[in-house]
Amino acid sequence: MPHVSDAPSPGTSAETLASISVPDRLETVFGAMDFFDGLPLPDTVTRSYDALDLLRGIEVFLNCLPGATMVAMRRGLRSLGIDSHTIGYTAPRCSSAPLTLTANTETTYGLAFLALDQDGPTVIEVPEGSLSVVDDLWQRYVADMGIAGPDEGKGGKYLFLPPGYHGDVPDGYFVSRSPTFSCWAALRVLGGVESLLKTRVYPLSAAADPPEQRFVNFADADLIMIPANDFSFFEEVDEIVQEEPPEALDPERAGQLASIGIVPGTPFRPDDRMRSILDTAARVGSGLVRTLTYKPRDPGFYYYPGSSWKSMFPSGSHEFLSPQGARQLDARAVFHHGAIVITPAMATAVVGAGSQYAYTAEDSTGAWLDGGRSYTLTLPEAVPAKNFWAVDVYDPQTRSLLRTDNPYPSVNSLSNAVQAEDNGDTVIHFGPTAPQGMEANWIQTVPGKGWFVVLRLYGPLESWFDKSWRPGEIEPA
Repeated sequence: MPHVSDAPSPGTSAETLASISVPDRLETVFGAMDFFDGLPLPDTVTRSYDALDLLRGIEVFLNCLPGATMVAMRRGLRSLGIDSHTIGYTAPRCSSAPLTLTANTETTYGLAFLALDQDGPTVIEVPEGSLSVVDDLWQRYVADMGIAGPDEGKGGKYLFLPPGYHGDVPDGYFVSRSPTFSCWAALRVLGGVESLLKTRVYPLSAAADPPEQRFVNFADADLIMIPANDFSFFEEVDEIVQEEPPEALDPERAGQLASIGIVPGTPFRPDDRMRSILDTAARVGSGLVRTLTYKPRDPGFYYYPGSSWKSMFPSGSHEFLSPQGARQLDARAVFHHGAIVITPAMATAVVGAGSQYAYTAEDSTGAWLDGGRSYTLTLPEAVPAKNFWAVDVYDPQTRSLLRTDNPYPSVNSLSNAVQAEDNGDTVIHFGPTAPQGMEANWIQTVPGKGWFVVLRLYGPLESWFDKSWRPGEIEPA
């Protein structure tokens, strides 16, 4: 190799030159990288592109979780014949059979995916007392319907227009335009199943004589509605990119996708090298987002000093924006790894309306919750929930309801059997076996499996927001 002088140029110190140069050998987490006077040698060129493709794949995994979840959910519902003219629902309530992100066992869900490219402008009629949301296929907020929407819970007709629609828009509807052709309606109604079955979804072209609404109950169906953690994750994301207008996605994420070969109008056919790298990227990304979820380093996630109870909206923004307007990338990844539905009504604190959530996978010592051990959680008297409260237990692998002998792994205030202590506190028990006489306050766990818990407050009261009431930590028994 020719000798190259390392003498500094006139007027440039050795320290300055070192700060703007690369050494002949650079040790990295990807292996050694060798250069000839700043020029990468052949092995370094190969290693550099392998590293860059891996990093881009991890970025895509973390940033495109919301879209992949929508595709996985739509695919799961389609496997039961739930198409754009059908509402899937849970009667009487959701069980642990469907794998879906942190569903609760207390309310009746309705799910529908609109197909605005096939059906054109589409109407959703919601009944009185609805708590419903429409998100686009990247899981971005489109509209609230019901109590948080313009009908204010009285019921109403909502019209959703496809991208690029320039036709007439009739009066009598609350109108929204979706950035994507496929969009997701998450439906809940205070009146339960009977009220939910009054919901209607149909094309505007059929408004004069709407067809009979079709419903499919998936409450006990063994179906998968969560995204993959291997190479097929990128195939799920590619499905959106090929179906939806390019302008539906922001240029930054579109650029990340293009860098790994996911481009609108172009088949996604990575070679064996790229396929292997992307499979690794998904698995590493899954590991990273689990660290972010269960052990976040941002103190904004934690409700109280010295506590493990965490929030999924640390900034209070449904767009995951900091007060300075920066996108909180970790917070967005955490939310979409473990939850679904984006609406300002979930993120914004409103006394007596909506819902608030806290989660943890740790006991009071900081140890992970172990399904083979027993624990207690004390909820002090006067739990701040106008409507009801619930404690649900989930599988940290699937982020779905933990599968046990009881398909409804929860304790909630809707049950008249739940017992309070003499001082008004409620003690909830967790473990493989129930303490004698406390079966109604017990949630079964599974030896050999971890678990995490979500505390849900429906109609949260002032003492939750001012933190004068706080839940106890989960204590090993």
